[in-house]
Amino acid sequence: MKKIEAIIKPFKLDEVKEALAEVGIEGMTVSDVKGFGRTGGKREVYRGAEYVVDFVPKTKLEIVVQEDKVRLVVEAIERAAKTGSLGDGKIFVLPVEHAVRIRTGETGVDAI
Repeated sequence: MKKIEAIIKPFKLDEVKEALAEVGIEGMTVSDVKGFGRTGGKREVYRGAEYVVDFVPKTKLEIVVQEDKVRLVVEAIERAAKTGSLGDGKIFVLPVEHAVRIRTGETGVDAI
């Protein structure tokens, strides 16, 4: 099993969710997060004064899948989340050693 974590622009969430549904993903965890990358945040002007917003709002998706679905899921997220401009986000793939569905006690792939 693998855990896919994707950091995307918040307004792309619906498009990514639809793309994931098309490849058979039925569940995910979504969180509102803040962060910055190489650009170090963004500059904004308020009442004539320029200031730097250190942390940019983002949306984090967490999805656990069988290893054979990783490529499809990553490609779906990348295609749906891409705008071509700075701050489109990142996708990380991590190993998952074990999973348990609390309600039923199912383990491993059956739990996802």
